[in-house]
Amino acid sequence: MNQIVILKSSDGVDNEWSREVKGNMYDIVVEGFQLLSRWTGRIWEQCAWKFSRPCKHPASDSHDSSTSFDYEKVVRWNYVPDERKALLELVSCIKSVGSMMQRCDTLVADALWETIHAEVQDFVQDKLDTMLRTTFRKKKDLSRILSDMRTLSADWMANTSKPEQDLHPLHLENEEIRRSTYFPRPVAPTAAQVHCLQFLICELVSGGNLRKSGGLFGNSGSGISVEDLKQLETFFYKLSFFLHILDYTATINTLTDLGFLWFREFYLESSRVIQFPIECSLPWMLVEHVIESQDAGLLESILMPFDIYNDSAQHALTVLKQRFLYDEIEAEVDLCFDQLVYKINEIIFSYYKCCAASYLLDESFFSASDVDDKYSVKPLRLVEIFKLRRVKLLGRTINLRSLITQRMNKLFRENIDFLFDRFESQDLCAVVELQKLLDVLKLTHQLISENLDMDSFTLMLNEMQENLSLVSFSSRLASQIWTEMQNDFLPNYLLCNTTQRFIRSLKGTRQANQRIALPSSKPYFYCGCQDLNLAYENLAALYSEFFGLPHMFAIVQLIGPRSLPWIVRALLDHISTKISTIVPKIAGLQETLPKSMGCFHLMVV
Repeated sequence: MNQIVILKSSDGVDNEWSREVKGNMYDIVVEGFQLLSRWTGRIWEQCAWKFSRPCKHPASDSHDSSTSFDYEKVVRWNYVPDERKALLELVSCIKSVGSMMQRCDTLVADALWETIHAEVQDFVQDKLDTMLRTTFRKKKDLSRILSDMRTLSADWMANTSKPEQDLHPLHLENEEIRRSTYFPRPVAPTAAQVHCLQFLICELVSGGNLRKSGGLFGNSGSGISVEDLKQLETFFYKLSFFLHILDYTATINTLTDLGFLWFREFYLESSRVIQFPIECSLPWMLVEHVIESQDAGLLESILMPFDIYNDSAQHALTVLKQRFLYDEIEAEVDLCFDQLVYKINEIIFSYYKCCAASYLLDESFFSASDVDDKYSVKPLRLVEIFKLRRVKLLGRTINLRSLITQRMNKLFRENIDFLFDRFESQDLCAVVELQKLLDVLKLTHQLISENLDMDSFTLMLNEMQENLSLVSFSSRLASQIWTEMQNDFLPNYLLCNTTQRFIRSLKGTRQANQRIALPSSKPYFYCGCQDLNLAYENLAALYSEFFGLPHMFAIVQLIGPRSLPWIVRALLDHISTKISTIVPKIAGLQETLPKSMGCFHLMVV
C-alpha cells in the first residue's frame, strides 16, 4: 500500500517497477477476496450444521427445557463459550478486513484497472496474434473467432507498434515475431466485453458442442494444441475474477454480508410467537459473551456483532423488500444498543474503580495477601472504545463517546447519592469509610476524565449535597453529621483519657434515632470488585467502634471550609444551651446539700 502511495505521488517512475507494484496489488486484492469468501463460507457451514443439529437439553440447569423455543435449541443453547468466542473473532476479522479494503477503494482502483487492462491486452495483442499465425492459420472459422476477440477488446490507442498485415506475412511464421508494446492505461474492459470474451472462448474450444467429453477445455477433437488450450483456460478463469474486481464495492459487500445470522422467520412461524427475546438473538449473544467473559482481547470487538444487524436490515430492504422485517430489526437494535451502552458504562466504571481502589489501598493488605495478584487489576484496552465517535447503525451515525459520557456522569451522581445514603444509615463512626470511598470515587473520576469530557467532580459532589447556593453554608452531609452528633454522639459517647478516643458508653442515656437499613447496590458502587470491597470493609471496621482523630480529619476533609464553621457554631450553641440548662439545677442542688460535713461540731477543745 505504501508503494502505491509513493507511485501516485511520483513522476517519471520506471514502467517495469510500476507494473510490478500494481500487479502485486492486484494479487493482494484477489487474495483478500478469496480469504473473505473462505471465512464467510465457514460461518455459513457452521450455521447450517447448528441448525441441522439442535441442542436437546439446555445448558442451564435452571431452565425448563419443555418451555424452550425451537430457535433457542438451535442458537441460544447450541453454542458453547469457545464457539461463541471463535465466531466473534471470525466476524471481527471479516468486518475488519472488509472495512479496510473498502477504505482503499479509490487508492487501488487505478492499479486494478491498469493491471486488468495489461492482462487483457497482453493476451489479445500478443498471445492471440501468435495463435493466429501458428495454430489457427489454416482454420478460417476459428481464426475469425480470434479476430473477433481482438477487434472486441484490443486497445490499439495504447499500442505504440500496431502490427500491420504487411509487416508479418504468414509465410514468415518461423521467424521471431516482434511483441507489441503498449502503454498501460487504467481503462478496464466493461462487463459486456468480459462476457463476450468468455462466450467467444467457449465457442472456440467447444466448436458448438458444450457436452464434449473431457470437459470444456479437454483436448478431444478440438484441434487446438495443449499449450494453447492452457492459455485459453487460464485467461477464461481470469476473466471471471475480472468481473468481481471491476465491481469492487459490491463484491466486498457480498463477501462480508452476515445478515443470515439474524433471520429466523421459519422458527417464528413454527413457534407461533410474534418475536423471540433478545437473549435468543445470535448477535446479542455474542455481545453478551464479551461482557460476561471479561476477555480483554474481545472487548475491542464488542461492536462488531451490530454489523450483523446492519447486514440483515440492508438485505430486508434491498433484496427481500419487506418493511416489517426492517421494523423488527430496528426495534431489536434500539433495545440492544441501550443495553450495550449501559453494560459498557458498567465495565468502564468498574475497571477504573478497581484501579483507583487498588492504588489507594493500604500496603499492608498486599503484604498480608496469600495471592499475589488478589488486589491487582488486569489491564483492559478501553482506549478504542473511547475513540468511537461515529458508530454506523441502520443508516444512522451515533456518537457513542457522547452517550458513554452522559451515562457516566449520571453513574457518578448515583454513586455519590448511594454513599450518602449508606452513611445516613450508620452512626458517626462511618465517616472514615465515607471519606475513603469518596477518595476512591474521586480518583476514578480523575482516571476516566483523561479519556472523557466529564463534569467536575466538585460540581457533582456539591449537587448531590444540595450545596449549590452561594448563601447556604449547610449541606446534606454537614446536616447529617450535626444530627448524629446531637442525637447519638454527645449523649452516648465518653472520652477515654488513655487512648484519647471517644467510645460508646455501655449505659447510654439516650438511644439513637432508628436508622434505615443499609441500601443494597452493585459491587461497582463500592470499590469495583468483591475482593477490594471486602478489603475496604475490613479497613472501615477498624474505625467503627470509636471516634477519634481519624474521624475528625475525615469530617474536616469532607465538609470543607465552607460548612466547618457552621458545625463548630452549632456545637458551641448546643453546648451553651446545655450549660445554661444545667446551671440552675446545679445551684439548686448546692442549696439542698448540708453546709458542713463530718462531726467537727461535736468535738470539744
